[in-house]
Amino acid sequence: MSRPEESQAAEPARVGTMQIGEVAECVGLSLRTIRHYEDVGLLTPAGRTKGGFRLYDDADCARLRMLKHMKPLEYSLEEMRDLVRVVDALATTAPGGGPEAELIDRLDIYREGIDQRAQRLARQLDQVTDLRGQLASLVEERRPSSITRPQAG
Repeated sequence: MSRPEESQAAEPARVGTMQIGEVAECVGLSLRTIRHYEDVGLLTPAGRTKGGFRLYDDADCARLRMLKHMKPLEYSLEEMRDLVRVVDALATTAPGGGPEAELIDRLDIYREGIDQRAQRLARQLDQVTDLRGQLASLVEERRPSSITRPQAG
């Protein structure tokens, strides 16, 4: 996604920008993932150094965190791209502007989808917890009292 203030010329390093390795460490994504998100249009670096190194700012980090949270919820790249477009458009739309209501409605659809995914995950967690309890009970029932349980770690 492009930035309105984006320029094709290399920008000098600015206060508040980070190179890709710093962003990867801060956000908890691999360099490869960040580059992939750039390649598929989900992220545009805030700028580049004279040497051509990517520079990212706080907005880029926030976007990467959002994308990172979407991935395990099984959002497709196209859904991620659409949400990025909605967020970008909302950020540049004047409050009370014509398209604002439509953008908020689209954002709300994503929020509802996340709520549904959260409910599904809560059900799965309940099932895993139940299964774990069943297995723990079987182990305790079958383990002879003279055998001590190995220490995890």
